[in-house]
Amino acid sequence: MSSRLVNRDLNVLWHPCTQMKDHETLPLIPIRRGEGVWLEDMEGNRYIDAISSWWVNLFGHCNPEINAAITRQLQALEHVILAGFSHEPVVKLSERLVSLTPAGLQRCFYADNGSSAIEVALKMSFHYWRNRGKHGKKRFITLDNSYHGETIGALSVGNVPLYKETYAPLLLNTIIAPSPDCYLREAGDSWEAHSRKKLTEMERLLERHADEVCAVFVEPLVQCAGNMRMYHPVYLSLLREACDRYGVHLIADEIAVGFGRTGTMFACEQAGITPDFMCLSKGLTGGYLPLSVTLTTEEVYQAFYDDYRNLTAFLHSHSFTGNPLGCAAALATLDLFSKSDVLGRNHQLAGQMHELTRDLADHPHVSDVRQHGMILAVEMVKDKASREPFPWQERRGLKVYQYALTQGVILRPLGNVVYLMPPYVISDDELAHVVTVARAGIDQAVRD
Repeated sequence: MSSRLVNRDLNVLWHPCTQMKDHETLPLIPIRRGEGVWLEDMEGNRYIDAISSWWVNLFGHCNPEINAAITRQLQALEHVILAGFSHEPVVKLSERLVSLTPAGLQRCFYADNGSSAIEVALKMSFHYWRNRGKHGKKRFITLDNSYHGETIGALSVGNVPLYKETYAPLLLNTIIAPSPDCYLREAGDSWEAHSRKKLTEMERLLERHADEVCAVFVEPLVQCAGNMRMYHPVYLSLLREACDRYGVHLIADEIAVGFGRTGTMFACEQAGITPDFMCLSKGLTGGYLPLSVTLTTEEVYQAFYDDYRNLTAFLHSHSFTGNPLGCAAALATLDLFSKSDVLGRNHQLAGQMHELTRDLADHPHVSDVRQHGMILAVEMVKDKASREPFPWQERRGLKVYQYALTQGVILRPLGNVVYLMPPYVISDDELAHVVTVARAGIDQAVRD
């Protein structure tokens, strides 16, 4: 049954983020069911989803409470246009998000995926300044090694060459600031000291370009697709102050790091800041359905609030904006946070991850073990002393992936970086097994 389904798949599908020729030698794995942290294939083999299915799953597969919420909503309303109409789930979700996110974020604009949320923030920031008569503001600053999605605007404000270089002729002309990535800190520098230094370089760009810049884009604390590189919260605090000084918006892309991933509900909380825009998706629905939201301030909203004839309205839309089923899943996900001390349990799990991986720092082919909450990354290198990386062509991370599958674990390394981002319902024993497999996979991958 499995082989037949794979053959049918390869006859009609084009899979994401994949060189399809790989599947001549790397078999696809059709999944038939999921429960908790486990996924089961067509042959009955089970795998721990240690990467939360591309970082979206918070409370396990086929969670009974989220299932029930979607089922109830399905009996009442599956979808309705959100232009000129409304429904209770989207109103209730918006109220909940406004109450949960940093103070000052008052308005919710919905889309259906993370890249679209970034596009909304990008266009809304540009349009805000236009409505305020600042027509010279039409550029954006982004961090080196950042990633904000694959649509043209989102790709423009990211800077991971693997994804961006091919499409460079199509993209916006953005300004690239040095990343506060603490992997690159000088010997003797703390995370905080390094992050402060990098803010100085960002401030120079703001001083030089403030009149033409709409906003700065950041992924708070963790540049996830950029090899899980991390930095200190002080960078966000200082960046917020600098953006205020120079009259530039701050856009926080919390699509991957929101909803408890870094140890607090939202990563911006660790810096005590409120961005002008916050983009959320992935864990918003617990990993169930495509839904995203861009939150912004009342000040931004009021810049568009006018008589129609003045043509200041934000005429941006998505067919499935505010989909009731997605909103029901999101509300059930937020209910799970409120019913138990999820962040407290995550703190315990993060501590266990730290302890279980502590010895990897001494591995002869590991240059760094870094962590923010429920995100932990291990950087494999060819030479530990010089931090010389393995050539990307050797695909060492793929070897970890292949080994882990044989041991019942799904790991999907980013190049030479093996990372853990498990669902919050993982047990202590399951987590210990994941780390054991990751360690053995690294040992196997670094052999010549």
